[in-house]
Amino acid sequence: MKQLLRILLAAIGILAIVAVAAVVYVTTFLDPEDFKPRLTAVVEEHTGLHLALEGPITWSFYPRLGVSVEQARAWLPEQTGEDTSFAAINRAEVSIAFAPLLRGEIAIDGLTLDGMRLNLERDAEGRGNWEPLVERLAEESDEKAQTVLAPASAGPNADAGSLSVVLNIASVEVRGADIRFRDAQSQALWRMQSLNISGSNVNPVSPFPLKTMFTLTRHNRLDAEALERTPNLTSDVDLETRMRLKLGEDRVVLENTRLTTRTRMNPESEPQQLSLRAAEIVALLEEKQLSITQGVLEAGLQNPEQWQGSLALALAFGLESDWQAQTAQLKDLQLTGPDGLRMSGHLNIEQMLDAPQYRGQFTAAPFTLRPWLSRAGVELNTASEAALSDIAMTSPIEGNAQQVSLPRLSLVVDDSTFTGRLSAAMDGTQLGFDLEGDQLNLDHYLSGPTTAQQASLGFLRQAIAQSSETLLPQAWLSELSLDGELSVDQLLLGGLNFDNTHLRLHGEEGEHRLTAFESRFYGGELNASGRLDSRERIMEWELSPSVSNIQVAALIEALGEETSPLRGRLNADGEFTSRGNSREALIGNLNGQVNARLNEGAILDINISQQMCELVAQLEGEGTLRDWHTDTRFERFDGTFQVRNGVLTSNDLLITLPGIDVKGEGELNFNSRNFDTRANARLVDTADAACSVNPRLEQLPLPVHCEGNLSDDQGQWCRFDRSAFQTAVVDLLRNEAGSRVTEEIEERVGGSLEQLDEHLGKGAGQELREGIRRLFN
Repeated sequence: MKQLLRILLAAIGILAIVAVAAVVYVTTFLDPEDFKPRLTAVVEEHTGLHLALEGPITWSFYPRLGVSVEQARAWLPEQTGEDTSFAAINRAEVSIAFAPLLRGEIAIDGLTLDGMRLNLERDAEGRGNWEPLVERLAEESDEKAQTVLAPASAGPNADAGSLSVVLNIASVEVRGADIRFRDAQSQALWRMQSLNISGSNVNPVSPFPLKTMFTLTRHNRLDAEALERTPNLTSDVDLETRMRLKLGEDRVVLENTRLTTRTRMNPESEPQQLSLRAAEIVALLEEKQLSITQGVLEAGLQNPEQWQGSLALALAFGLESDWQAQTAQLKDLQLTGPDGLRMSGHLNIEQMLDAPQYRGQFTAAPFTLRPWLSRAGVELNTASEAALSDIAMTSPIEGNAQQVSLPRLSLVVDDSTFTGRLSAAMDGTQLGFDLEGDQLNLDHYLSGPTTAQQASLGFLRQAIAQSSETLLPQAWLSELSLDGELSVDQLLLGGLNFDNTHLRLHGEEGEHRLTAFESRFYGGELNASGRLDSRERIMEWELSPSVSNIQVAALIEALGEETSPLRGRLNADGEFTSRGNSREALIGNLNGQVNARLNEGAILDINISQQMCELVAQLEGEGTLRDWHTDTRFERFDGTFQVRNGVLTSNDLLITLPGIDVKGEGELNFNSRNFDTRANARLVDTADAACSVNPRLEQLPLPVHCEGNLSDDQGQWCRFDRSAFQTAVVDLLRNEAGSRVTEEIEERVGGSLEQLDEHLGKGAGQELREGIRRLFN
């Protein structure tokens, strides 16, 4: 045993002496500069690159064997030495551990690259300058690759298999790398600066730590750097992971990965932070498959103009993708954010690279939409502060890069529930829907203060209230194709109830039509059709509404709080046109006509015909014989109304009561809201035999004049038209008595009218009866 130990020690001593002698020999008699021609020839032979080794080649022997190269550049075959090099390094060093060599193993101890520069370019046709190099390397066989790795001193017959290479690199360092990518196809210049990569114990068996960090910039023009332009995008990227190289399976696994980016879209903008965490990322290189397990994408978005601080969003997901089959599955999606945002679902993608198509399912738990609209720059001023505070939805989802569709949508908006279909183009040029809802209170979503103020003024004032604000987004409508249907069981608008409402819309390239609007409306029906042309600079409108058998009493009571003085069934139809995109413009350019008729109409709780007949009967010294109804029934109530440039006029309003005919005319200016109307009531011999009207009295009108502004007190609107009445009486008596009594008549009429003015509105007294008797008996 002792002898064996002596032999081993002697052997080790001899090997040490040989090793020292070898080091002395190599460092004394071999110059590493002699290897430059061989290295450049081998590189050109196998890659086509023209290599220039401008710096020294040096080596070291203790404590590790190593070789380093400084100032190396390489050009593509089609480049000349005057062109910018395809690749360059300031210094590269490879070191090999000494002890494993004694066991017949090559163990790389360290690999360092300093100042690597790479210039990648893609031409207008989409071909990259690196592609011929990659294709050429792919054609090299394993045998040729081994020859490249053989030492130059081994000669052409070197036995490369006599030493086994152990891939366990103690340290890998890439420092200060700079990669440029000029894309002529998209006219963009990308640059990866200050690229640093570090890894330790790099091996193909067990996981090893890997860190990388760099700054990514983008210019939107190729000459931006020459012009010293500021980058359009700047992003700081930091990656930490543990990598496992399963090269035998063509598999790369990243464990406990964390990728963080801080991106600025311009120098003045706030940085937007994104981070990706994943328990495991697996890449199958041969099959071109990628999977992510327990991935979480977190965002910290900043926009001081829209919200304060950072907006935190998080998306949890799992991914299975196959790049050869062009498929991907996003599983277990969970999106969370402030204001109760919680969305979940899954998504399957096909034809991922050529023409992506996707389908899946998503669900949004109840959340508040108002703050999200505010963050998007949409400031709400709704009548109800609770509007859009409770939103939830669920639906399958499908589509492609151009459009998205929700084919079976269930949507909850506050107190309303809708089901049906919704689709839209990604660029906003198409919109389609087919929805059914239980109820919808549109008043909650109208402008708050304006709605409240106008509601107190009544429906007519609300409808014609002036506003120069834009009503519709014309630029969007001018390019929109629209196809939609909406059905709502109960619709509330302007304090009015619409039941079983159904509307259909269709539009192409800015010309939109309301093909149908149908609704049950206060015991009757409301129908309308229309057209909106947004293609020209000034929008054009057409509307054709019609109502049938509307209960007037219910409608009037819905418009105000007081009990309706009228009843009846309203029937009307009209044709209107206008131009513009504000309420002010639409009212000023409003033109059209409407025909209206009131059937089964009556003034409630008073019978004007009875009172007039009894008055006449008393004047004649008789009594009425018929049974009177408690209401004043209309035998006829109709009229035609014309609208010209926002001014409503009518000259054929006719109201017929038993014993009374009323004819009227006048106008209402929607622009100024001023009105001026006149109505003449005449007694006719139709009510009762006891109140047979003197033929002269039939010819005498009882005029009423109404004028003013809709904003004025209603009590000041109308008055008995004394001047018109006096003129009518004078004309009537002049025709009968002649001009010789004109002055006496005018004096007597004037005195009687003064008394009439004093007692108007207080009931008919003895003086009124005597005055009428003196004038007409």
